[in-house]
Amino acid sequence: MITLLAATTAEAVTANPGIAETIQKTFGFHGPFFAAQVINFFLVVFVLKKFAFGPIQVMLEQRRIRIAEGEEKLKRIEKQLAESEETTAAAIAKANEDAIRLINEAKEGAHAFSEQKAQEAIAQAQQILAKAEAAAKADRERLSSELKREFGRLVASTTAQVTGKVLTADDQKRINEDALVKVEA
Repeated sequence: MITLLAATTAEAVTANPGIAETIQKTFGFHGPFFAAQVINFFLVVFVLKKFAFGPIQVMLEQRRIRIAEGEEKLKRIEKQLAESEETTAAAIAKANEDAIRLINEAKEGAHAFSEQKAQEAIAQAQQILAKAEAAAKADRERLSSELKREFGRLVASTTAQVTGKVLTADDQKRINEDALVKVEA
């Protein structure tokens, strides 16, 4: 746009020398001031570039590098997290399998143990029953012998009272034996 304006102005100046003066007066164009302004402009651009834009661009580049490194670290961390989750899931699955196996083994062991204890309890019950039967048999025999003795004594005493005579030991023995034979039959 500026080159177009300058080209148009140059054509107008060469075609009509009075126009240049009109433009100078209208726009206030003075050659030495214009050259000083151009020099000032380039000095300001140089100073800004050297002391303002340069350090800002360096700082922005450093930030861009740090952000790129942060994104790279984030990707690595996400990858490690995913691997860690996979490892954890595998460990949990293995622990669950081990737990199920242990529970099944415990159930089997408990069943076998309860069967063993049931067999032992049955054997103990049979022993107790056998001992109880033996004790009952011994008590019956003892009671039977006591009953026989008492019965014999009663028979002998009754016989002595009925006959009115004193029985001898042989008589008592014979009467007891006869009475027991009749009772047992």
